[in-house]
Amino acid sequence: MTTPHTTVSPSPGRPPRLALQWALQFAAPQRFYPIAGQLAAGFMVLAVAFTVLGLWIGLFVAPTDHQQGEAYRIIFVHVPAAWLSMLIYLLMAFWAAVGWIFNTRLSSLMARALAPSGALFTFLALWTGALWGRPTWGTWWVWDARLTSELILLFLYIGFMALQAATDDQRRGDRAGALLALVGVVNIPIIYFSVQWWNTLHQGATIRLTEAPSMADTMLLGLVLCTAGLWAYAIAATLRRLRCLVLEREQSTLWVARLPEVAR
Repeated sequence: MTTPHTTVSPSPGRPPRLALQWALQFAAPQRFYPIAGQLAAGFMVLAVAFTVLGLWIGLFVAPTDHQQGEAYRIIFVHVPAAWLSMLIYLLMAFWAAVGWIFNTRLSSLMARALAPSGALFTFLALWTGALWGRPTWGTWWVWDARLTSELILLFLYIGFMALQAATDDQRRGDRAGALLALVGVVNIPIIYFSVQWWNTLHQGATIRLTEAPSMADTMLLGLVLCTAGLWAYAIAATLRRLRCLVLEREQSTLWVARLPEVAR
């Protein structure tokens, strides 16, 4: 008597599980450390190339704006910095929450590494906004809804870093920082929608996903390149900072002692 041939079909959930296992193997600081170094070097090269090309187009090729004159060219730094200030905060809050919930060391370190970059771009957005506001509005600063909420964002970044540095217990600092980061997320939609919710001096969005951009093609190209350049820089700086934090957190482990840069 022969038994019928049966074929075992692969479980539909198996590929996602394999992908998850493949991703989790890099969640260990020991495995991610060398990869972060390689990625940081590559993104830094992209940052320099995109930023230089974008600024050249924005400052020398793009036409003069018929309303704001030459002062509008500050947007090639101001707008990407403002975008990054909000995006980095969301990423910081996400990784801080992952580290808090799942107690993963690398996630909490990623949140710590993102915070200085976020604070830098928030300050850059405020500073360039003041330079833009002086010839456009006639003043360096107004308590505009968007400007005020962006200033609060800077305080949230500073508070996150200060709260984590206030205790010698790094795990406790990670949890406290995660709580502050999650509470502060409510400020991000306030920044983004402030020009729609309130009557503000700040102009509305020039680029929308649902509409064609209301700017010349060369202006848009320069803005996109500058945005890509600053994003690449943020990634490179964060990864390099993350490597330093990994070395600091894992300094007593054997794998760190065996690293060539540490052995020297």
